[in-house]
Amino acid sequence: MSDIWIKLNKKKAMLGVIGLGYVGLPLAVEKAKAGFKTIGFDVQKEKVDMVNAGKNYIGDVVNEDLEEIVKSGLLSATTDFSKVASADCVCICVPTPLDEHQQPDISYVKASAESIVPYMHKEMLIVLESTTYPGTTEELLKPILERSGLKCGEDFYLAFSPERVDPGNLIYKTKNTPKVVGGITSKCTEIAATMYEAILEAPIHKVSTPAVAEMEKILENTYRNVNIGLVNELAMLCNKMNINFWEVIDAAKSKPYGFQAFYPGPGLGGHCIPLDPYYLSWKAREYGFHTSMIEASMMVNDRMPEYCAERASKILNRFKKAMNGSKILILGVAYKQDIDDYRESPAIRVIEELEKEGATISFYDPFVLEYKEHGVVKRGEPSLTAELIESSDLVIVTTAHTNVDYSFVQKHAKAIFDTKNAMKMIDKRDNIELL
Repeated sequence: MSDIWIKLNKKKAMLGVIGLGYVGLPLAVEKAKAGFKTIGFDVQKEKVDMVNAGKNYIGDVVNEDLEEIVKSGLLSATTDFSKVASADCVCICVPTPLDEHQQPDISYVKASAESIVPYMHKEMLIVLESTTYPGTTEELLKPILERSGLKCGEDFYLAFSPERVDPGNLIYKTKNTPKVVGGITSKCTEIAATMYEAILEAPIHKVSTPAVAEMEKILENTYRNVNIGLVNELAMLCNKMNINFWEVIDAAKSKPYGFQAFYPGPGLGGHCIPLDPYYLSWKAREYGFHTSMIEASMMVNDRMPEYCAERASKILNRFKKAMNGSKILILGVAYKQDIDDYRESPAIRVIEELEKEGATISFYDPFVLEYKEHGVVKRGEPSLTAELIESSDLVIVTTAHTNVDYSFVQKHAKAIFDTKNAMKMIDKRDNIELL
């Protein structure tokens, strides 16, 4: 019986998490709440200092939970990667963005692996959670980690377990979301599954290889990308046909089987759904394979911010207003409702398209007071006043936050372009146009 297996079952293992962002911090908190001493690693000193002070910066973490486990000594954070040497299990939860050529940037994953190598020891478990292309764990991580002189599957254990964080989800969080685990060897899988079973209150689904687990994550988000691309395209068609597509969706979802509702919008946001299909398309080219259906949906979704700007221009034209010089109020810059995350937000791309045409943009978001894009900080309006709405030539709803008074907006706006059907309960609709 492995030492690491015994330590995990007795909760004597020291656990580590590299990357204290939207994925890493909630995971580190759950590890500590389960009774394991946990170390969080991050290159950003500001994050480390906040964690050590018990100050939360992630919406899905309960402030009191963080404060309590830090005070109890179960969770600490550091920028000193030499402390990896004291960890029995390390989860890598770092960003995997796209570069300027829309290709996977796995430099953070590579750097994390390289930072572990000098401090590896026997019976150590390393799990990659960052979303990436199939083959990363075996083709990239394994060779780097074996530079330590230790052999994977014998001296140390390596697995992939995709993160499934859904910011703002009130039902499914890190603790109760089922976990998929695929190790380099069957023993790697078993050890990784044992760790998650000791931490989570959710089923652990074991798969045969890391590549299966990596592809599974890509499938989850590509499935959503393709279906959102479908409804975005049909929304554009229905606009030409003068059909309310939102009503069409409501009618279709009355069928109790064979249909799952997806909704159109100004584009895709967040770190997963807009990016993951690019990982797969990039990897597919290595095999001479073109993911035609996926690439078609990506083209539709990528075009939505530009399409929304075009629709906004047509609305302004009806009021004999040019886009150039018009005042437009954007409601919501977060990528989804009721969160403060604006990564890859389509609202920001809509703003960019409108500004290209000379519009003067202001925005209000109760969750995002300011955002930084291309090195420039843009500050939102502090409150949603009648004066702000009335002074705008057009109001565009780009995020359907539930704590916005849409009846107040409707009452004071000259014209509204609702890209999220956020105002569906408003009866008076003579100044509202739907995507």
